[in-house]
Amino acid sequence: MSFDGWIVFALFWIVFVTTPGPNAVNCIGNGMTHGFRRALWGVAAILTQATLFLLLSAAGVTALIAASPTLFGWLQIVGAAFLIWLGVRGWITARRPVSAAHVSARSIYGRAFLIATINAKSVAGYLAAFSQFVEPGVPIWGQMGVIMPTALTITALSYTAYTAIGAGLGRSAMGAVLNVWFRRFMAVCFVIYGTLLGSYSMAGRP
Repeated sequence: MSFDGWIVFALFWIVFVTTPGPNAVNCIGNGMTHGFRRALWGVAAILTQATLFLLLSAAGVTALIAASPTLFGWLQIVGAAFLIWLGVRGWITARRPVSAAHVSARSIYGRAFLIATINAKSVAGYLAAFSQFVEPGVPIWGQMGVIMPTALTITALSYTAYTAIGAGLGRSAMGAVLNVWFRRFMAVCFVIYGTLLGSYSMAGRP
């Protein structure tokens, strides 16, 4: 990958990971609920998913999934249902005081990993990256030596920032009513993401 190509890829990836989506909402929620340091387990999960997707994309598996409309459609429907469930659950529990001590790091990590994995934006982004920026005729794993560090560094910085924003909101002097409504706003975001994903999936089915 040339230097100019790397600059274009880096700019693409910055836009890709900083555009608010389910991962960003989850990071903000984790920061508010669990504090910055503990919520970083969610960022670690996103980085794990990003690493796996990058490797799978390089191996052609992600493209294979996208090429199978039936399989990909069902995966999207399952993902949509999960996001809607998270949103409904978040709305119902918004008034309940949350104690971070009762939530394990494994739980934070596992939930963040699921949200990142079922996000259709992830598949689209990785496919775009490999269809537009990988140079044909050049060994793929050599190019991965440039692509992966760039993508993972930008991803880590972006979602760490979202987590810090959430932690800052959690520490601020927000009243209880505002805190509840902000948590409900994030819950609605999950429902909207899930509904849009499900609608798109059903529209593409025969």
